Amino acid sequence: MDKITHYNQLFLAYLEQNTGVPEPKKLYEPIEYILNLGGKRIRPILTLMGAEIFGATAEEALPAALAVEVFHNFSLVHDDIMDDAPLRRGKETVHTKWNTNTAILSGDAMLIQAYQCFEVYDTSLFSQLVTLFSKTALEVCEGQQYDIDFEDRTDVSIEEYLKMITNKTSVLVGCAFQMGAIIAGEKKKVQTDIYEYGKLLGIAFQLQDDYLDAFGNPETFGKQVGGDIIENKKTYLYLKTKELGNTSQVKKLHQLFSEKDKTENFGKIHIIKQIFDESGASEATKKAINDYTQKAFKIVEKLDISTESKKLLIGFGTFLMNRRV
Repeated sequence: MDKITHYNQLFLAYLEQNTGVPEPKKLYEPIEYILNLGGKRIRPILTLMGAEIFGATAEEALPAALAVEVFHNFSLVHDDIMDDAPLRRGKETVHTKWNTNTAILSGDAMLIQAYQCFEVYDTSLFSQLVTLFSKTALEVCEGQQYDIDFEDRTDVSIEEYLKMITNKTSVLVGCAFQMGAIIAGEKKKVQTDIYEYGKLLGIAFQLQDDYLDAFGNPETFGKQVGGDIIENKKTYLYLKTKELGNTSQVKKLHQLFSEKDKTENFGKIHIIKQIFDESGASEATKKAINDYTQKAFKIVEKLDISTESKKLLIGFGTFLMNRRV
């Protein structure tokens, strides 16, 4: 994955050149803080990768890659407020370190900054990129609303859940890839194909996140293992247990997920994980991760790109499917 490392280093250098703290500092300090908290930088890397695969240079795609990363982090700032989350990537969230009003305003500024990134492109590219970006941004908001709605529902279906994670997570992955293709001047059919590849990988990525939240290694996962269980989140594992579990398992699941105490409870986490395993939900989730990844690979096979580029896309998808963090 030397290419991925190269893209990451290229992007981080560009990020450093394009971040700072002008006046008023209380508006821009939180922006610099969240953008420098780290993270995997997957989405901007995909924009650079998409551009090079279709014949442009990664450097040409850097402004669009920055737009994706700024927007992604903007969404995290506001998500953390809604979730009242104290930590992000092991550090204080923006609203915890400063306050809620500051986090809201700095987040708003980030959304505007994301759009400003596109201003370096000519009129035709600007129009195409902003149209895609606006569509994606609205879908991400819709996904977040679905997620909020599901907190108060007991009848969420697997189809509804997949729709939610598609909007909240995977459309931005698809968008990142497609923006690279747009910058390279690819025709619409190719743009649609690479978008679909990214979207399918994004679904696999989120399902893998669901799985790792319960079964990941605390030392490598980067956040609290069992957090979704403590928060009573109706993840794919939960929904598959409802579908596959026996009456006793489903009854116990409902009982434990009806508990309002959201403090860390290792007993609850252990029992729920056991139910996930014994019901077959764990294996079903791993199978779904593989299925969505293989669907993405089938799209790669029909793309008119070099063998090396196909290997890069498949290698990246395999890396995501097998990740432990």
